[in-house]
Amino acid sequence: MKKIDLFERAIAEKADSLEAYGINSALFCAYHRSTEAGNELIDFDGAIWECEIEGIAKSLRENGIHEFTISSTYSSLIETLAAFEKQGFKIAGLTQVKEVYTDWQTGEHKLIPAIKMVG
Repeated sequence: MKKIDLFERAIAEKADSLEAYGINSALFCAYHRSTEAGNELIDFDGAIWECEIEGIAKSLRENGIHEFTISSTYSSLIETLAAFEKQGFKIAGLTQVKEVYTDWQTGEHKLIPAIKMVG
């Protein structure tokens, strides 16, 4: 996965406040969890508040990231997809990503379906 230098610096410096670094917390969480799972793209596996989408899209572009996935199955997903489309990100089909948690029997990350977004 493409590393985001600012995020990596905040992690290394054990940042007290993501806002102090100008980091969107929803994107940071998705980045960190995706890195832990070993995904090739940033994956949003939880709810994304509509008010965060503009900031997420801006931060993605500022860091040269033009594709990500959404594996969350929460009930407002259609609205989230529409909001990302307004920001220039389009649905590019379905894919699979690694779940952040490992299977207790295999010790592996289970593959789950996700929507691929490009912009």
